[in-house]
Amino acid sequence: MIQQTLHLLKPRWWSLTHGHGDSRHFIRSSVFALMGLGFWTGIYLLSRKLLVYFQKSEEIGDILAYKLLSIVLVTCFSLLVFSAILTALSKLYLSKDLNLVHALPVPIETLFLARWIESTVDSAWMVVVFTLPVLAAYGTVYRPGLFFYADIPFVLVPLCLTASGISALIVLGVVLVLPASRIQSVVVFLGLSVFIVLYLAFRLARPERLVDPETFSTVMGYMEQLRTPSPPYLPSTWAFDSLKAALQNQWAKSLFHASLAWSSALFVLFLNLWAAKAAYFKGYSKTQEASIRLFGGQGTFLDRIFSFLPGPVRSFTVKEIKTFLRDQAQWSQIFLVGALIVIYLYNYSVLPLEKSPIQTIYLQNVLSFLNMALAGFVLVAIVARFAFPAVSMEGGSFWIVRSSPITLRSFLWIKFWIYLLPLLILSETLIIATNMLLRVSPFMMGISVVTIFCLTPAVIAMGIGMGAAFPDFASENPAQTVTSFGGMLFMMCSSALIGAVILLEAGPVYRLFMAGFRGKPISFWLWCWSAAAFVGGIALCVAAVVISMRFGENRLKQENPHAPNI
Repeated sequence: MIQQTLHLLKPRWWSLTHGHGDSRHFIRSSVFALMGLGFWTGIYLLSRKLLVYFQKSEEIGDILAYKLLSIVLVTCFSLLVFSAILTALSKLYLSKDLNLVHALPVPIETLFLARWIESTVDSAWMVVVFTLPVLAAYGTVYRPGLFFYADIPFVLVPLCLTASGISALIVLGVVLVLPASRIQSVVVFLGLSVFIVLYLAFRLARPERLVDPETFSTVMGYMEQLRTPSPPYLPSTWAFDSLKAALQNQWAKSLFHASLAWSSALFVLFLNLWAAKAAYFKGYSKTQEASIRLFGGQGTFLDRIFSFLPGPVRSFTVKEIKTFLRDQAQWSQIFLVGALIVIYLYNYSVLPLEKSPIQTIYLQNVLSFLNMALAGFVLVAIVARFAFPAVSMEGGSFWIVRSSPITLRSFLWIKFWIYLLPLLILSETLIIATNMLLRVSPFMMGISVVTIFCLTPAVIAMGIGMGAAFPDFASENPAQTVTSFGGMLFMMCSSALIGAVILLEAGPVYRLFMAGFRGKPISFWLWCWSAAAFVGGIALCVAAVVISMRFGENRLKQENPHAPNI
C-alpha cells in the first residue's frame, strides 16, 4: 500500500521539481520568498516584543504568555480544519484527473490515502509556516534549549494530520448523505457549518473578559481564569501541553503529550481508511451525476433589469450574475465573510472605552481613524476572494469572450461595475456600523465614509486589473489564484494604496480634530494642507483605477495576441 501511494504521489512531486527552469519562474519564486520572509520576520518581531513585555510582569507574565500560546494553537487548529474541508472536497471529488485516477488498478483506500496526503499538504503548509515565527519567538525569549525546537515539528505534524483527518471524515459523510445531484450544495452546507462553529466558539470564549478584570470579584478569580486550561479533548491542547513542557525543559512530560497527539493522528488516519473503503467510491459515483441548480429562471428577470444596456454588454452582464448564482462554491466563502464581519463588529461592541484612562471622545475618534485602515484590509481580503479570480473564472471558455463582439476593455469594466455596487454597500455598512458602535463625532464619520467610498473602487479595479494581468485559465479552482504571484502582488499593492491614503490624511485629520476638540480656530494653512491631502488621496484612488484597468487590459492582450477583437 505504501509503495502504491508513493507512485500515486510522484506526478505531484514531478510537477514541483521539473519544468520550472525559466527565468520568469525564478523571479516569481524569489519575490515570493522575499515576501514570505518579510511577513515571517514581522510576525516574529511582533511576537517577541509582546513576550518581552509580558516578562516584565513578574506575577502574571508567564501566565499571559502561555495563554497566548494556547490561543495561537487553537486558532491554528481551527484554520487547519476549515482549510482542509474545502481542500479535501476539491481533491477527493472535484479534481479533473479523478476519472483517470479511479481507472487505475489500485485499491480505493490507496487512492484515498494519496489524495488525502496531497490535501493535507495543500491545506496545512501556509498555516504552519506562519505559526513557526510565533514559536520561534517563544524559543528566543524563554531559551529552553534544542529540545524545544525539535519538539515543534513533532507536535505540529500530528496536529495537521488530525485536522485534515477530521475534515476528510466530515466531507466523506456529507457527500454520502446529501442527494447525489447536489454536490455543489455540499460547499454551501460546509460554509454554513463553518459560520455557526466560528460564531459559537467565539461567543463561548468571551475573550473580552480577559481585558476587564472588574468582571471578576477578586484578583485571584482573574488569575484563576487566566490559568484555566484548554479542554483536554482538543488536539491543540496536547500540542500546547507538549510545547509548554518543552519550554520548561520537562522532556518526559513533553514526549508524553506529543505521544497523545500522534496516537490521535494515527487513530484518525485509521478511521479515514476504514470510512474510505466503505464510502469513498460510492460518494464519488454520486458526484458524477448531473447537478441541480439551487437558483433557476433568473435569466428573464435579469434581462428586464439591464434592458437599458446595449445588447452584447447586457448579455455579458447577465452572464456574470448567472455564473455567480450558479456557482455554489462561492456561497461558502460568503458565509465565511459573514462570520468574519460579525466577529469584526462584535469586537468593537465590547470595547471597554468608558474604563480607559484616555479621554473617551479622543480615544473613540482615534480608533475610528485606525478603523478605516482595518476596514480597507477587510475589503482587500474580500476583493481577493471574489473579484481577483473573476477573469480566471472564464476558464477554457475564454475563447468565447475573445470571439464575441465586445472589446476586452468593456469585458473588464463589466466585471468592475458588477462587483462595485455590492462591495461598496458592504464596506460603507461596515465602516458606518463600527463608527456608530464607537459613537464617533460627525466629522470623523464623514471622513471615514468618504475615504472608504474612494478606496473601494480603487481596490476593486486593482483586483480586476491584476487578475486579468495574471490569469490562470487552466486552474481547477480559480479561487486559489489569489495565492499565486499575481494575487500576492495585488494584496501588496492594494495594502500599500490604503496605507498611502491613510498616511496622507493622518496629519491634517489629527490637526483638524484637535483644533475642534480644544475649540481653537483653524488656520488658512491648515485648510490648504487638508485640501491638498484629501485631493492627493482622491488622485491616488483615481490613478489606481485607471492604471490597474489599463494594465490588466494590455497584459490580457499580450496573452492572446491573435485574438479577433484586437
